[in-house]
Amino acid sequence: MSGIATRARVPATAALRDIQGPVAARLEDVGSEIERLVTDDLPLIQSVSSHLLLMRGKMFRPTLALLASAVLDRPEARSIRLGAVVELMHLATLVHDDSVDHSVLRRGLPTVNSLFSHQISVIMGDFLYSRALIGLVDMGDLAIMKIITDVANELTIGEMRQLAAVDALRFGEDEYYQLIRNKTASLMAAACESGALCGAAEYRDAMARYGDRLGMAFQIADDILDYTENEAVTGKPGGLDLKEHKVTLPLIGALPNVSKGSRERIEQLFADEAPADELIADVISIVADAGGIEYARRRGEQFAHDAEQALSVLPESPVRSALTDSIAYVMDRRS
Repeated sequence: MSGIATRARVPATAALRDIQGPVAARLEDVGSEIERLVTDDLPLIQSVSSHLLLMRGKMFRPTLALLASAVLDRPEARSIRLGAVVELMHLATLVHDDSVDHSVLRRGLPTVNSLFSHQISVIMGDFLYSRALIGLVDMGDLAIMKIITDVANELTIGEMRQLAAVDALRFGEDEYYQLIRNKTASLMAAACESGALCGAAEYRDAMARYGDRLGMAFQIADDILDYTENEAVTGKPGGLDLKEHKVTLPLIGALPNVSKGSRERIEQLFADEAPADELIADVISIVADAGGIEYARRRGEQFAHDAEQALSVLPESPVRSALTDSIAYVMDRRS
């Protein structure tokens, strides 16, 4: 796989700064636009918004939208608003996910539901969605509006799909791919496709494919991190997916290869409402020993390869290089 598997390892934060280089000034404008969109006179909303802005993270999805708009070096000014809309939708999903999962930490900071309440968390997620839609309507582009509103539907279906899984250990690989396409890849694909419509419409389809495959690789890499990194690295407790009884690709890949005793240990974890840290650590070891982590890594690398192939039609430029480097960043990210 050219340019990915053999790429030298570099700190993810430094790599992301390089990726954002071609759009750095406009990315700052996106941050200002986000603050403008979430500003409200109601003190409670202002308090929660201020906390959320601290949790905003690395602005990867707006970066993708801005890069897509600059493929032909003629980005439109409205791509700034689009970047803000995309990030607000992402923040809304995080707020809702944390509330559903009763999570207490996100990026090393207290979640909205733990710092305020679950009621405020749910309503604040709705507020972020509504402000994103206001910003989207102000853009006045029906094609972009359809892409983004379709994604809002996909994100909701993804969350319901996860909640509808009755027998977790019968959750298969195809179902997993559908889930992460709904919950993660759909928004990245939308950021790239709608970004292309803000300056490089000729490459709309290619950028949509790229964003979809990149999003799939991103989520698989994220699910691997839950098995391989600790809280100091990721900003959330290690083994959190197992603690919350979520079946992800490392476990799916390991299950056919585990012994009867190991299978019983895994079933014990999923039957326990609050599994102990020792049990979680045991299952992590079982998954690793059964090749589940390597299985997931290989699948992620295939999606990464497909993302790189989607870029083959783009003209050579610093923007295309940044999009290619984004693939390596996703595959080698530490948090």
